[in-house]
Amino acid sequence: MDYRLELVVVPVSDVDRAKAFYERAGFRVDVDHRAGEDFRVVQLTPPGSDCSVSLMRNDAAAGSLQGLHLVVTDLEAALADLRSRGVEVSEPFHFSQDGQSAGLHPERADFGSFASFSDPDGTGWLLQERRGGRPSARTDEPDA
Repeated sequence: MDYRLELVVVPVSDVDRAKAFYERAGFRVDVDHRAGEDFRVVQLTPPGSDCSVSLMRNDAAAGSLQGLHLVVTDLEAALADLRSRGVEVSEPFHFSQDGQSAGLHPERADFGSFASFSDPDGTGWLLQERRGGRPSARTDEPDA
């Protein structure tokens, strides 16, 4: 039995503002559907992802999600791409025995280098580098 994570609901205070931010960050709009004044579904997918986000108006919870990860094969290229789109992204960092340190992981180890950014409500995203690509989700299949 596969259990595929395909959608994460992101609470926002302003759906139009959030949609514009995620589009600027390169997310593809899959759905923008209204049913009356009080119901709207906006679903967007990051480039190359099997998992999408759905923006839901919820003033009380806006910005409450933290640590959402976007895994990339080249962190420096991802930073350049997002910055060229006008997204404010942190400088790269990694973790060592001394805690968080500036710069890319010294060996560029998979899952070792990070950067962060936030949407207009403060939803926190991490870019995480895995240079070897994505392993198969199935335990009975070799890495792709």
